[in-house]
Amino acid sequence: MSDKMKTVLVFKTSVATEKEVRRLSQSLNQLINKNGQWNFDLEDCDNIFRVETECPDVWAIATLFQNLGFRCEELH
Repeated sequence: MSDKMKTVLVFKTSVATEKEVRRLSQSLNQLINKNGQWNFDLEDCDNIFRVETECPDVWAIATLFQNLGFRCEELH
């Protein structure tokens, strides 16, 4: 049995409310494959978005946020 390694990506965002998270959730669920997970930490000063997935696509994630009117910057 071979499990693919999951990658964790962390982003600083302009998402500040639960309402904004709900606005993004359907698109994020479609983008992050069924083996991935994502969450926001809105209590953090950088409104952190974390995603754990087998197939990370930083460009697609950032583009999705930008297309919906939010800033999103990967933290290294």
